[in-house]
Amino acid sequence: MQLLLVIFAAIAPVVAILYYIYRKDKQQPEPPKWLMKAFGYGVISVFIGTALSLAICALVGIGLDENTYANIPEAFADAFLSAAIPEEVAKLLMLWLLLRKNPYYDELFDGIVYAVFVGMGFAGVENIMYLAEGVADGSWVSTGIMRALLSVPGHALFAVLMGYYYSLYHFGVNRSMKVALMIFLAPVLAHGIFDGILFSIQTNEVLALVGIIIFIIFFNKLKKKGKEKINHLMEQ
Repeated sequence: MQLLLVIFAAIAPVVAILYYIYRKDKQQPEPPKWLMKAFGYGVISVFIGTALSLAICALVGIGLDENTYANIPEAFADAFLSAAIPEEVAKLLMLWLLLRKNPYYDELFDGIVYAVFVGMGFAGVENIMYLAEGVADGSWVSTGIMRALLSVPGHALFAVLMGYYYSLYHFGVNRSMKVALMIFLAPVLAHGIFDGILFSIQTNEVLALVGIIIFIIFFNKLKKKGKEKINHLMEQ
């Protein structure tokens, strides 16, 4: 019974975001088959991202533990090298494989829809893994609440940025080098800063309160930016 509750707690926020973004795509909703495929690609991206993370950490010679950061630079290094870069590379690869021969990818907003479904596939698996770790000591409840409020929406917002710039470039609205780079850089920077602030909170008790305040400000700005990107493409 507890296992079912853990899975439900992990998947519920993912389903809520998927429903929200699907409802936004009112003009020509994407076929459920392709949306499920996007979600499945997101699941696959977890394993690719993990492999890339291990490779990057081995290459640069780091093996950081998220509970033992000595300082803020170390926390941000881990955030970018072990999480933001490999995970967003994996998700972008899956998004490209999904969309390169997708006959239904015919509207600007579709890029955001598919990117979010890929991102939620990743977030769903990651959420189950994190909550499963807390079953033994009962911490899965608090972990589930925090991740539902922060981490899962975070992955959705990173995906919105990726899908937004992907569509701008794909449909020729703006094929500048800047937009091409932003397809990857925007979600990586958002993801890295997002995780970096969270990880930094663990480095010093005095900095914890400041870090939380900074994170709340950044998270709200990220949400506002995500809504702007969604509205902009929906109006095109």
